[in-house]
Amino acid sequence: MGSSTAGSSRTGIRTVAFDGDDTLWRSQDYFDEAQLVYERIVGAYVDLADARVHERLYAFEKDNIDWFGYGVKGMTLSMIEAAVAITESRISAADVHRIVQLGKELLRHPVELLPGIREAVEAIAARHDIVLITKGDLFHQEAKVRDSGLSGLFRRIEIVSEKDVPTYARLLEELDVAPSQFVMIGNSLRSDIVPVLQLGGWGVHMPYHTTWSHEREADVAGLDARMRVSADPQGLPAAVASIVEAATERAA
Repeated sequence: MGSSTAGSSRTGIRTVAFDGDDTLWRSQDYFDEAQLVYERIVGAYVDLADARVHERLYAFEKDNIDWFGYGVKGMTLSMIEAAVAITESRISAADVHRIVQLGKELLRHPVELLPGIREAVEAIAARHDIVLITKGDLFHQEAKVRDSGLSGLFRRIEIVSEKDVPTYARLLEELDVAPSQFVMIGNSLRSDIVPVLQLGGWGVHMPYHTTWSHEREADVAGLDARMRVSADPQGLPAAVASIVEAATERAA
């Protein structure tokens, strides 16, 4: 792979970046399963609907992002804090321990690549430099990248605490790539697509069948001309090729 290929130089698309969780490998499924177990634990103390357990847990998670960041550890601490508040401190030490164990189980879950993603990454890497930009707990993300078997394909791997306009601007400067030469592939409109579009880059949105509520809070209105949608990994090379064609037309 290499950005010096004739095709990449001619079109202006130099670098294609991939998200990690729910783009390369499964992630949210495990969080959803853990939340169901969590609600059964808390449901022994309150009526789940009356106590609005799902909504209140999300409120704690959202408020705690600035304190704990993203990932399993932040979720586990938020689950404990929410459980204490929802049960009015009636939750037992044993059940708090069960919640901690849920977090540990999430950290131990296997890395399961999405079907067809390896082939898609290899096909895109044959024509462009590719990088991995993922966010979350540093140790957990490092383990996922290592266990994925894909790390050798990427020119650079970045694990960041947030994916926003300043973060992408910094990374593009370090990569010496203009936004118009950059494509981001991911499942989250909020984290993977909208900030890149706002900078003047390109995005390929590959929706996952389940997404954390926080990552769905985004608006692409007025920006979607530089976005493509792929229903699955098999469609990613064609989506990138469409962007290459569009970038070429704009440069002409």
